[in-house]
Amino acid sequence: MAAGSNKVGCAGIIVADTICGPIAQLPAEGQLTIVDEMPTKIGGCAANVAVDLAKQGVDAELVGCVGNDPAATALRQAISAAGVGCDAMVSVNGSPTSTTVILLVEGEDRRFIHTFGANTAFGMQHVQRDWLGGLGIFYLGGLFVLPSLDPAELVDTLTFCREHGVVTVVDVVVGEQFNQHEVLRQVLPHTDYFLPNDDEARRMTGKDQPLDQLRVLAELGAAQVIITCGEDGCIAASEGRYWRAAAHRMDVIDPSGCGDAFTSGVITALGSDEGLADVIRYASAIGAAATQARGTTDGVCSCAEAKAFVQAYPLEVESGVL
Repeated sequence: MAAGSNKVGCAGIIVADTICGPIAQLPAEGQLTIVDEMPTKIGGCAANVAVDLAKQGVDAELVGCVGNDPAATALRQAISAAGVGCDAMVSVNGSPTSTTVILLVEGEDRRFIHTFGANTAFGMQHVQRDWLGGLGIFYLGGLFVLPSLDPAELVDTLTFCREHGVVTVVDVVVGEQFNQHEVLRQVLPHTDYFLPNDDEARRMTGKDQPLDQLRVLAELGAAQVIITCGEDGCIAASEGRYWRAAAHRMDVIDPSGCGDAFTSGVITALGSDEGLADVIRYASAIGAAATQARGTTDGVCSCAEAKAFVQAYPLEVESGVL
């Protein structure tokens, strides 16, 4: 982290998640299915990462856009109660707070119904330089789906971070059709840690195998890349080498947010100056913990608990030349 700072700033997507299920099956047309509750919880990659960091004892603050509505009030209260600073969250007029309904059906992958809402307004103008310069790590969640995020302004922000010793971590959301290759080329050389999943990396690089994806992203200027691969674990690269680890085998209750939890684990481990092999071991433990409760953040454990898990269930890390 930057000298004298242990604070992490998280910026980007903030969502109110309403969780429905798990249910045995979706109701047929005209039918009613009863559930015990449909709780609304914190969601969105920036908010998830910030809350997960706080649960690990990291000083985290959140920047992003919400609406002027009851959902925004509830989110602010929940985020603050989770120990995350939210004074820099911005309420915008004319758009509702972003909301997702998560449908959990037993034995099936999750289904999502989403409104992007106020997230469409977020841009680098909401990230104040005085705040940014006081961070140790700056995390951006949601690159490629934030329509008001100007690539040149993002590059300028990342450059500012590098000049002031602030480590940058950039996460992405990539749709089926990726057409922002020029933005990728602009951003990667200025990013310290780039964290797509393997599906996103495939769309960005055109390569099916994570090792080949790493090579392409490195050629485009990425310094350090960590690709999560779901049940196949993760793979990381830096300075011409790679490290690969399997995933922990868990009885999954809800996988929602486990990728964001992994990212929070990466950030926490970076704050301890760990090498990449230890970073992905620790992050894998946090990601595994996130699957053990409904919602995106409820299952995430403390730093001490994650370290104990790493010791009790060590992951073998393969390494080699990229």
